[in-house]
Amino acid sequence: MSNLNNDDGTLSLFVTGTDTEIGKTFVSSALLRGFVREGLQAAAMKPIAAGAFEVNGVLHNEDADQLDAASSVLLPPAMRTPYLLKEPAAPHIAAALENVSFDLERIVACHRQALKLAEVVVVEGVGGFRVPLTATQDTADLAVALELPVVLVVGMRLGCISHALLTAEAIAARGLTLAGWVANRIDPEMTFPDENIASIRAHLAHAYDAPLLGVVPYTSPLSPELAAQQLDIRRLLQTLRHLRAA
Repeated sequence: MSNLNNDDGTLSLFVTGTDTEIGKTFVSSALLRGFVREGLQAAAMKPIAAGAFEVNGVLHNEDADQLDAASSVLLPPAMRTPYLLKEPAAPHIAAALENVSFDLERIVACHRQALKLAEVVVVEGVGGFRVPLTATQDTADLAVALELPVVLVVGMRLGCISHALLTAEAIAARGLTLAGWVANRIDPEMTFPDENIASIRAHLAHAYDAPLLGVVPYTSPLSPELAAQQLDIRRLLQTLRHLRAA
């Protein structure tokens, strides 16, 4: 499968996670800040977001707002988030409540337009890699439709090794490239975090040649700027450019 399927040289990637609430938006924001630090015009997409609130008559989503804050190019809201749902629930449940049907081609079209406005576009998925969207499609199908390399965010907590390996297996099974992964220390009380990271690192490097892009320490409050400093942005850019040229 081709990756980064665009003609103008813009880079793009799909950020997914081992589960929900493991820091996808936080790491996506850190990636964006890292790209901006490298001098790139960086934009974000959150194609599907569930959980909206109204400010001055305009619907907002906390994750989408965080991504915008980390971007140097702000996409029109309808392009950044084609599907913004009010109910903070699984996407297919929220969509059913609001009588919304997801159209992956609409998201692909928005992504195509976003590629014309920035040098790098970070597309953040919703929930884990296989969150249902319709009766027959899930977020893995969205990543396939976009034809993008994937960065996997692993929330470091009990059970993370199995979650990471299963997600990586699902990514590879769809013909997608795992461009790298990020260990996000979401549980400061986790025992043997370094050993868990080493185990995941060895497995993903051996099976998929997927590098560890960085270990993000637990901080409170969260700081995407500090997290960006822990990520090997230049290595990721090198990988993305290599995939684009392949």
